[in-house]
Amino acid sequence: MSSTDPPTAVGAAPTLTARRLDGLADRVFSSPDGSGDDGDGAIDVSAPATDERIGRVPACDADDVSAAVERARDAQTAWAEASATERARIVDRFGDLVADRREELLDVLQLETGKSRRTAVEELFDVPTGCSYVASEAPGALAEERRRGVAPGVATATVTREPVGVVGVISPWNYPLTLSMADAIPALAAGNAVVLKPDEKTPYGALLLAELLEVAGLPDGLFQVVTGEGPQVGPPLIDAVDYVAFTGSTATGRTIAERAGRNLIGCSLELGGNNPLVVLGDADVDEAARGAVQACFSNAGQLCLSAERIYVVESACDEFLDAFVRETEALTLGTGYDYDADLGSLVDADQLARVESHVEDARERGATVETGGRARTDVAPYCYEPTVLTGIEPDAAVACEETFGPVAAVTAVPDADAAVAAANDSPYGLNASVWTGDRERGAELAREIDCGTVNVNDAFLATWGAVDAPMGGFGDSGLGRRHGPEGIRRYTETRTVGVSRVGPLTFPDRIPTDWFVRGAFAATRLGRRMRRGVDEVRRRLSRR
Repeated sequence: MSSTDPPTAVGAAPTLTARRLDGLADRVFSSPDGSGDDGDGAIDVSAPATDERIGRVPACDADDVSAAVERARDAQTAWAEASATERARIVDRFGDLVADRREELLDVLQLETGKSRRTAVEELFDVPTGCSYVASEAPGALAEERRRGVAPGVATATVTREPVGVVGVISPWNYPLTLSMADAIPALAAGNAVVLKPDEKTPYGALLLAELLEVAGLPDGLFQVVTGEGPQVGPPLIDAVDYVAFTGSTATGRTIAERAGRNLIGCSLELGGNNPLVVLGDADVDEAARGAVQACFSNAGQLCLSAERIYVVESACDEFLDAFVRETEALTLGTGYDYDADLGSLVDADQLARVESHVEDARERGATVETGGRARTDVAPYCYEPTVLTGIEPDAAVACEETFGPVAAVTAVPDADAAVAAANDSPYGLNASVWTGDRERGAELAREIDCGTVNVNDAFLATWGAVDAPMGGFGDSGLGRRHGPEGIRRYTETRTVGVSRVGPLTFPDRIPTDWFVRGAFAATRLGRRMRRGVDEVRRRLSRR
């Protein structure tokens, strides 16, 4: 893809040039008959920090997608035959390359998302961390398992895991590096090929990662990138692959799940959230306020795990609100390639309009803007001040919907039970946070909150960063889990192999059938009694 003279947005990025971005765009797969070329077959990519066009990528069509999947499928056969250890070594090398090439990756990430350098570092750091976990744990997670057979000494049962084939990954614009690789890397480690469809706003980071995977030793064709608008690229991708991993809105997730269901393929969906944060009366309010700033305003609130609804027990509410407003007003805005700014830009005009409409809706319903509440076009075209609201009506948009911007609503509640009830009063269930001076009480309360991840005295990293534990949502927040062994095994089909040591397992020829039936049930009864006895001994030992 060719571009015009280098825009100032690209020139501001220390390691990037327009030619470099054009070279990355050339990595997009397109079929000989596809529309992936200049002109009508191209998509402009803009920098949120300046609203300038920084380049073009192909607008792939159904033929491009089909050819990319076919090429990936051809490469997957040999990859599946490689040992899990060999595949893990390539994943590990890729993690090293990401760390080594961090400056260019950070520049690309900031250029196409508008986020601050601090937020970009937090995102990028997650990729080699995830690679380390997958490289270490995938061989064990994928190994054959011996299971109990039909009866001791009679037969064995062994479970094997095989890759599903080609995995389609559809990743979002808000964390384009982390959320593409968190799905793609375990899929590759499990022996699959991957076709990645990044958001059309943020294609360059995905293309740079594809380049690094190739350098790490990934076989040619195994990881393909197709770019384009979701309605044009998504349906043919879902129809062609064997599994879909999607991160994005609940509305789109429902459409993907329906299509995947018709095709009888698996899917994992991390969807929207309107996440609650609970502050109990015994919490350290200054610590809770600092944590709430991280929970609500990281990446300018464009984070699926962000807290948007804050419920504070009345006895601590005034003190917490004062501290929260103070911490919020101390945040700095900027889009420079240094570490001076806390918050960067929203991604585009549509996202800014959504944030503005939610705040205006709250105002019209009688809410108070404690701080913030306005766009900051003096900083960047789509910047918005971190905003704290009080007096929110239950049917206000910020109370019911995902704002996905730097807006938090604080509400006083009578006690902890009321806080939990308010937290659970939502169709979403992705992430939650509890702040208390009693960690054990906080952990007990966390078990009552209907979310896939719940953090005690932390915003979201205690659970997201626990890469050995599954992460995903309840209710309208999605299906399936990433991270942990579950995040690797989701990309496999299980096969159970049973081997009889005594021949056909049926009624024996030399024993009267009524004798055999009585004996079989007597043995079963004895076995059940023995199992109960063993279980009771284990329970007693565990209490000591």
